[in-house]
Amino acid sequence: MSISETEIRERLARLGQLRQAIAQAIVGQADVVEQLLIGLLAGGHCLLEGVPGLGKTLLVRSLGQALELQFRRVQFTPDLMPSDILGTELLEEDHGTGHRHFRFQPGPVFTNLLLADELNRTPPKTQAALLEAMQERTVSYAGVTHTLPSPFFVLATQNPLEQAGTYPLPEAQLDRFLLHIRVDYPTESEEHDILRQTTGAGGEAVPKVMAADDVLVLQKLVRDVHVGEDLLRWITRLVRATRPGEDAPQAVNTYIKWGAGPRAGQSLVLAAKARALLQGRLAATREDVMALAAPVMRHRLLMAFAAEAEGVAPDTVVATILSVVKL
Repeated sequence: MSISETEIRERLARLGQLRQAIAQAIVGQADVVEQLLIGLLAGGHCLLEGVPGLGKTLLVRSLGQALELQFRRVQFTPDLMPSDILGTELLEEDHGTGHRHFRFQPGPVFTNLLLADELNRTPPKTQAALLEAMQERTVSYAGVTHTLPSPFFVLATQNPLEQAGTYPLPEAQLDRFLLHIRVDYPTESEEHDILRQTTGAGGEAVPKVMAADDVLVLQKLVRDVHVGEDLLRWITRLVRATRPGEDAPQAVNTYIKWGAGPRAGQSLVLAAKARALLQGRLAATREDVMALAAPVMRHRLLMAFAAEAEGVAPDTVVATILSVVKL
């Protein structure tokens, strides 16, 4: 892609404006915002997980307000049906000829930015309705394939599985998320600011700072960010090290039942490139990979019984792999 250095600076400046716009509604959560923007630049979907009340929905909604993109929100509930997301066919009659025909009525998935709120509160049948849309950017209905708008993102929120009324997401769907972002409790000073900001007069509206064309240009620019051959080989070894076997670290053989597939490597490369661009660099580094290894791989590891029994989290295993597999 041919783009001048001046245009690159202009696009990167808009990323800074996007951060500032989100900060008008969201207090703190700098890492979460950065990972969300990385997903946006890399063209991947993001899954945000955290207990209720931490601002997950507000964060995604604020991002939608700051982008001049079509934004829709779907509240996932136990009674939600696939047609409520994808759309359905309506029987219409031509009053002139009396001829009847079916017309496809697109559902809320036909948008640029889809907020799938509390995705794991709907049964697997409805969760699976998003599989084709997330992977192929298309929807097939009654033998006809419909193309989704571009860009297209699914930003989903989920509550911890330990909470009542949740259904675990299938591995095939989890693998379609570029990043699994953990939303934690705010610090004491951040929580103080949240109380002050949300209990007073209404705050300022989030301004629109970036259009669809800007997003598409930045996504293409991410692909041009350089990843050295040594770094690429290291990423390959990191992903392969998550799979139990003779050459795997002891922690993997003990605590992992199934490791990450090739899509994890693709996601880690793209996420590292996006992080580099977000920080104004045109080459990815070891630090980019280190920062994103856990969000990329934590949802792609199927933990063994020993991990559940001993309370070993996926992030702990990823940290072990990073310490053992050297660049």
